[in-house]
Amino acid sequence: MSYLNEIISVRISKELKRKLDLFRDKVKWSKEIRAFLEKRVEELLREKAVESANKIIKKLPQIPKGTAVEYVREDRDSY
Repeated sequence: MSYLNEIISVRISKELKRKLDLFRDKVKWSKEIRAFLEKRVEELLREKAVESANKIIKKLPQIPKGTAVEYVREDRDSY
């Protein structure tokens, strides 16, 4: 785990800054923004993983229709 922090900056309107300042005693904006960014990155990583899985699935050969039903029946009959 790295203890070095990177800094990013964002330009916002004066009006939004004024509104944020109204709640600075109740809200730690840096903490809120960090939490949002972490959550969003996790969502994007999950989306990327699903896309990768879908690409792999598309490359798999098609199985004949009814194969799954056949396997389920075969499994049930084996008990």
